[in-house]
Amino acid sequence: MIMVIGNVLDRHELAALREAASDLSFEDGKATAGRYARDVKSNLQACPSDELEAVLDTVRGKLMANELFTSVARPRNFARLLLSRYGPGMEYGLHVDDPIMKGQRTDLSFTLPLSDADEYDGGGLVIDDPIEERVIRLNAGDVVVYPTSALHRVESVTRGERMAVVGWVTSWVRDAARREVLHDLDVAARAIFEDQGKTPAFDRVFKAKSNLTRMWADD
Repeated sequence: MIMVIGNVLDRHELAALREAASDLSFEDGKATAGRYARDVKSNLQACPSDELEAVLDTVRGKLMANELFTSVARPRNFARLLLSRYGPGMEYGLHVDDPIMKGQRTDLSFTLPLSDADEYDGGGLVIDDPIEERVIRLNAGDVVVYPTSALHRVESVTRGERMAVVGWVTSWVRDAARREVLHDLDVAARAIFEDQGKTPAFDRVFKAKSNLTRMWADD
């Protein structure tokens, strides 16, 4: 399941993060690429620093506070977060992300732009689909969540600069189909509660969701 979630960061938070990012040092993104992705990766990534960690901690906190993100991803942990930058001529060719990062399984990937879509041309996130490629361009502060197992690429930037926080989630529920079932039950339970309150129907749906989570969650 691919999900776009709007307004994870508001304009004040975006302004603060962009200002913080402007003071960071960047290095060749090949340093964190896997063996087979290195040759197709052309971007810059922020060098490790306390200032970078403050930016990434803000993004982690906002994602964990977002009800839709936690329903879709069931996040147990963030395996890794990076701040990437693409200028004119930079791109990331077709690849699949590493299944294990820093000793943790990667179930879901996400991209959260700090640059608005009108600040650059090209630079779309292209996700391989059995029927067609999906090109995703987001407004700053939105996030797209997609399976780490998917082949994907970033189109060449032809104008401006594309800056984004990218990350990988270890989910409590590793199976994508089961995560989707739990998300659907979240949506159903919320709709019943908002329309009718805590009814017997709500209790049954919430019970089913809770018990399936108990059955499917990793220890």
